[in-house]
Amino acid sequence: MGRRRLRRPDPADAARALPEAIAALSRTLPAAPSPETFRRAKFDHPEAAPALWRLLFRVLSPLPADGASASLALEAQARWVKSALRSQGYPRRALVQLPDDGSQGGRELLLALAWLLARGPLPERLLTQSHVRLGDEIPVCECEALASPGLPAPSVEAEGCVDIRHLQWLMGKLRLQWRNLMASQQEQCALLGKIHSYTRGCHSDRSLGHLSVTETELLRDPEGGRQLLRRLEMENAQLEAALEWRHRELIFWQWMDTVLDACSPEASPLTFLPRIPEPGPGAARLLARELQTLQEELREAAEARRAAWQAVVGGHGPEWRAARRALQTAVAQDLAALQRAWEQDEGRARPHGPRRLVRTEAKVPGGPGLWAAEATEALRAREACLEAVLRQLQGQCRQELARLAGARPGLIWVPPPAR
Repeated sequence: MGRRRLRRPDPADAARALPEAIAALSRTLPAAPSPETFRRAKFDHPEAAPALWRLLFRVLSPLPADGASASLALEAQARWVKSALRSQGYPRRALVQLPDDGSQGGRELLLALAWLLARGPLPERLLTQSHVRLGDEIPVCECEALASPGLPAPSVEAEGCVDIRHLQWLMGKLRLQWRNLMASQQEQCALLGKIHSYTRGCHSDRSLGHLSVTETELLRDPEGGRQLLRRLEMENAQLEAALEWRHRELIFWQWMDTVLDACSPEASPLTFLPRIPEPGPGAARLLARELQTLQEELREAAEARRAAWQAVVGGHGPEWRAARRALQTAVAQDLAALQRAWEQDEGRARPHGPRRLVRTEAKVPGGPGLWAAEATEALRAREACLEAVLRQLQGQCRQELARLAGARPGLIWVPPPAR
């Protein structure tokens, strides 16, 4: 199974500490489901399913919670959660087989939430997304800016007839919305520059020198300070809950072992590898044994998968060899791009996360922050990478259109004019 076999504490202490651990986890998550919802989900009660569907939708959604996303029907949220978990590699097929009306699947949804918690610091990521921004920030991330366009996407046959005019209408609508978005962002940047210019010298911090939009709004409307104070108090409560969750996290994973025992086995079972904060000497030895056991299981699974793959590939002809060479070439391009990026940056870590926008004079020496010229250069490199991917996809579309046109002798294909 690959699960952790942890030392069991006293049952009476665990029974008292488990609701507190689940309550701390709930306070760090959006929608804040009650510990009773988790208990009912363990026994797969249907009344716990709608709350967990909405919770997973809020957790997996990359956009902040607003009225538009919260007003989606439960059926739409369930379909979106299934698609998002499948794209992230969730292994259990039982979740996909659940009905889309959101009335069932409490236990499977609880397993999916635990899988997301085991993959990484989920509460910390959610707190980063929802933290109160007092300054004007801009997201900066260069972690995925590679020069290689990647492997060609596999062709997918469309089901039924496709109306070309409807596709053209959708493309036109997408271009119009893109132009509107660019115009609104340019207007926002112009207004932001005016605020930074007009409030120069008003900030108490000399390193900043000007006020942000939030600080300017507080000067214009002092009553908004009460709302900001309430938001800061809520964020502080969430941070305290996250600290409490880290201290009681081990109790939750021990309880999840009992949830897994109540589930039906599958060909692709879940593997929980939670992080243990501050283990003692005995726990360290136990953890070392568990890691060694997991390493042996992983080696056995990898050898079996490699043997099966070689048996399948060995029976094919030059197509598989050509695909293998293309894969090796793509991997070599990615490695070369990473090597060039490392040499250009001289081993420095790429900027990641939000950065506060600060207007400085041209003659002022640079501090530890990220200059706009560096961010622009990184965005241009990313733009070149995306253009290469676009050209590759356009070439694949032309080849597919040529194949479809050649399959119909009486069809005359007139390509659209170049823009």
